[in-house]
Order: sequence, then C-alpha cells, then structure tokens
Amino acid sequence: MNIEFGRNSLSSMVAVFGLAVILSGCATRPDTADAAAVAAYEEANDPIEPLNRYFFELNNFLDIILLRPSAEIYDGVLPTIAKDGVRNFLDNLRSPVILANDLLQGEWDRAGDTTARFGINTTAGVLGLGDPATGWGYARHGEDFGQTLAVYGVGEGPYFYAPVLGPAPPRDLAGFGVDLFFDPLTYIFWDKAYTIPVTRFVLNGIDLRARNLDTLDEIERTSIDYYAAIRSLYRQSRADEIQNGVTDIEALPDISNIDFTSHE
Repeated sequence: MNIEFGRNSLSSMVAVFGLAVILSGCATRPDTADAAAVAAYEEANDPIEPLNRYFFELNNFLDIILLRPSAEIYDGVLPTIAKDGVRNFLDNLRSPVILANDLLQGEWDRAGDTTARFGINTTAGVLGLGDPATGWGYARHGEDFGQTLAVYGVGEGPYFYAPVLGPAPPRDLAGFGVDLFFDPLTYIFWDKAYTIPVTRFVLNGIDLRARNLDTLDEIERTSIDYYAAIRSLYRQSRADEIQNGVTDIEALPDISNIDFTSHE
C-alpha cells in the first residue's frame, strides 16, 4: 500500500464526517423550557443522532449477515491457543504505532516497554505469535493518536458513529488517520491490491468480534437503548485508555439508561 491509500482513506472519512455535519439539522434540540431534556441532550453531545443511529443500524445489519457469522466460525474452529496467537501477532504488528504515541505523550517508561515487548515477542515469541514479554514484566498496553490528542487537551467533539469503523468522534477519527501514517503496513502492498493491510484489518475485526460475542449479546439484551449503551460504554472505555487505566470516576458519563436486570 502506498501513501496515497492513507490520504484517500483520511479524505473519505473527512468527507463522511462533513456529510454528517451537513445533515446535523436532522437532530432536534429539546425545548429550552425542559431543563432535564436539554441537560441530557448536552451530556449526550450527539447532535447528529438520527444519522448516527442510521449508521449504527447499518453496521448491525452488516454484523448480522457477515461479521458475526465469520466470528462464530473463527471462534468455533480455532483452538484458544491459535486465537491467542492471532491476537498476539496483531498486537505486535501495532507496536510502531504504539511507540510513536508513547513518545509523543512523553511516556518514556511505556515507550521502553513497547520497544522491549516488540523485540522480545518478535524473537522469543516467534514473530509475535507468543507473548513472553508479559511474563517478563513488560505489560501489554495500547496507545493511539486520538489518545495523544486527548493528553494535549483536545476534546472529543460531537459524537459520530461511522459506517464500518463504529464510534469515531472527530478527535478519534483524526487520530485514526494519523496512525495510518505511523503504521509501516500503510506503505506495504502486495500485487497493488493492499492485500496485507486489508487482511490485517479484516482479521482484526473478526478476532475482536469473536472475543466479544457474549459481551455484546448481554449488552444488547439488557439495554433499554442499545445505541445509547454503546455510546456510553465507548466513552467510558476511551476515558480509561486516555488515563492509562487510572479512571476519573467523576468524569464518566451517566449510564443509568442501561438496565442490567434480565428481561427474560
């Protein structure tokens, strides 16, 4: 894949977000006389919610007909050791992106851990299929440019749910584009068909979906509003990642709209 692919991908994402902004009039702001409704609207920070919900349902449709069946086959056919090997390999490939963001955030110790993990797992771990680095004291962690922007005080922006990608507010969408430039695989192509990067993207999606089959089923089953639940949980997850696991409880969104009791 050459650099033009990264530019085209980023341009396409920007175009989609621009379309979302143009269509933001689809969302109706509550009457200012209803203080509770206005507060909930502002807390959600989802001015293009109708469009986001459309994309959410589109992704759900793709999940039902394609991603979930693939994930179920993957989960059922491969033994746990093989699935762990795939996950380790994919994580190891992302090391250059993690390292770049460690350095940009001034996280020197974590940058050292990332470098050590890559060296150990690529050699002793047989090209990253194993993860001996964790057992040697170099814990796995993730970083991306969206997190880097957050560390420097850039706000999330209005919520956006992108086709295929899922939750992608402006800060994280921009971060996704920048991380493409940090990733060596962005510049690798096979027979000019982007075989390697596309294969990794698809495999990562199937593996991630397989690891969350039961979790997502439970969230959907117990949620009053599945879309709102995913939005809230995404924000909680990102807050935790940005603070490297040191969660600011006061900053978490209200998830009282999730009913964790069984409806059966």
